[in-house]
Amino acid sequence: ANDQYPADFIRENLQIQTNVIDESYRNDVKRLLFLGSSCIYPKLAPQPLKEEYLLTGPLEPTNQPYALAKIAGIEMCWSYNRQYGTQYIAAMPTNLYGPEDNFDLQSSHVIPALIRKAFEAKLSNDRRLKVWGSGKPKREFLFNADLADACVYLMALEEHTFARLLTQDTPPLINVGTGKDLSISELAELIMKIMDWKCEIEFDTSMQDGTPRKLLDVSKMNMLGWKAATDLDAGLRQTILAVSERFIPQ
Repeated sequence: ANDQYPADFIRENLQIQTNVIDESYRNDVKRLLFLGSSCIYPKLAPQPLKEEYLLTGPLEPTNQPYALAKIAGIEMCWSYNRQYGTQYIAAMPTNLYGPEDNFDLQSSHVIPALIRKAFEAKLSNDRRLKVWGSGKPKREFLFNADLADACVYLMALEEHTFARLLTQDTPPLINVGTGKDLSISELAELIMKIMDWKCEIEFDTSMQDGTPRKLLDVSKMNMLGWKAATDLDAGLRQTILAVSERFIPQ
């Protein structure tokens, strides 16, 4: 989420998704896939996060603008389905990563930020890796290619199977993830292990931890026959190998 300019972020996202959803209806688009995020769920919801936990408690304040925009998109898809008979679904992926991620230290998410910091520490022979927060929060991560595969899989479902995702009583919502998580501390250790770099991890506890845990219940997606193909170790290795030339002089 854009924490510095939340008003701009909400306005732009609401405008984009409203236009896309409405124009899809007006142009007789048969199926639409709206992408959300696991941050739509309440901060302290039971784990793992089931689709029915939506709107059952307060959101995490640091990403509330982003979450509210996504929730509005889910509700819009559901409303169009009920009023106009459309077939619009909303997939909620967990935290994503991959070779084409944003590695800027000012705006990146946790995996690309840790990879970038680890590369820079290794190059400068700095035996410290600074990590925001306490390292205790647990997160789930999905390789970006797996999300792309999941999206295609959902849109290619047979008519009778796809129709089961659309009901009058519940939002057309489905989680997409691995069903596995680890702490930020464990993540940092894994990245250093893959990079064959040993150093001391320093936790900056002045930075907020955010939601204590965000693990998706992916049983609904698994029942449709789809599971993530890339485990975290393999995905991190692909990501680190692909971006190494950006940070290591050739």
